[in-house]
Amino acid sequence: MTMSARLTLMFFAALLSACASRTPPPAPVVRAPVVFGPSQAFSPAAEDVLFRALGLVGTPYRWGGNTPDSGFDCSGLIGFVYRDAAGISLPRSTRELIVMQAPNVGKEGLQTGDLIFFATNGGSQVSHAGIYVGEGRFVHAPATGGTVKLDSLSKAYWQKAYLSAKRVLQPEHLARNP
Repeated sequence: MTMSARLTLMFFAALLSACASRTPPPAPVVRAPVVFGPSQAFSPAAEDVLFRALGLVGTPYRWGGNTPDSGFDCSGLIGFVYRDAAGISLPRSTRELIVMQAPNVGKEGLQTGDLIFFATNGGSQVSHAGIYVGEGRFVHAPATGGTVKLDSLSKAYWQKAYLSAKRVLQPEHLARNP
């Protein structure tokens, strides 16, 4: 075999062996905790509530409804999401929810999963509730003829009607940074 044939053969062998070699494994993915507020640790239960609530956006409103098949009113939506995503049974009505034994939360301290309450009929009596999902937004079942929707607390209507919030998912369930 001539020298040029030998070099050509070695070149092709090197080229083929390079093509046949395995690519290096991808670098491992390190996931940092998701933070929605200045100091909020994101709990697995809050994440489950968040995704379950967002997954129900578009479900029809139905007064007294408490399942995806029948539709939801605001408290039926809250009860279903917490029961399904976090295994927590909550009172059925907004009036019962706002007085239940759970810590009150200031508007500036809202965290994903907190329940927020509104007086949509004027005055100061609770008439509506939703689930805070972070970044100033909440999921709720607003009205007859509508559907479950994602809304913003920054809208003038909700700012005016806002009453208070409660934290159902307690701090001992939050994920800790190592």
